[in-house]
Amino acid sequence: MYKVGVIRVLTTEDETVLNRHGKLLERYYPMFQVTSRCIPEQFEGVHDEETERQSIPKVVALAEEMYREGFDAVIVSCAGDPGVEEARKLLPIPVVGAGESVATLSLFFGERPAVLGILMTEEGFAKTVEKGREQKAAGADVIALSCTAMSTIGIAPSLEEALGIPVMDPVLCEGLMTLFALRRAEAAELMKGEIHHAK
Repeated sequence: MYKVGVIRVLTTEDETVLNRHGKLLERYYPMFQVTSRCIPEQFEGVHDEETERQSIPKVVALAEEMYREGFDAVIVSCAGDPGVEEARKLLPIPVVGAGESVATLSLFFGERPAVLGILMTEEGFAKTVEKGREQKAAGADVIALSCTAMSTIGIAPSLEEALGIPVMDPVLCEGLMTLFALRRAEAAELMKGEIHHAK
């Protein structure tokens, strides 16, 4: 089992909301044991340059705390990747962002990715499908969902069925990139041991 810390950039005391991405990750990747925590004083999350700027030191501090507690990897479950680059420079464990993960895997599944944001209204799904069809008509061959809240509502499979092209779920993608980073580190250690033994 891998001990994985998930950082939510939306401040909440609602345990269900806090743990939603972690529960998805544990369902997708049963080798993960996930603990989720949120940064303080960001009740509206990260939604513009100022809230992103405010979140970065908080994300870094929480990532450092998780590292000190023995987590194997940290995921910043936000498609804007606030604090990912900064935390990665400081910590020797994988620090993975949802945005970079969904972008990377979109390029695996297609050559002309399009980004689709969230529309949380009564007509949201229909509007999202409409926007996705417009992007497909413009040449997109894969859709990257640009908000982890879209993972929360589980929209990717329905969108993929409606559009007929791959739709990348950011929480699924961040988990896959984290698993790869952890397995890669293990493989490197094994190779070191084999080289030492060969000597």
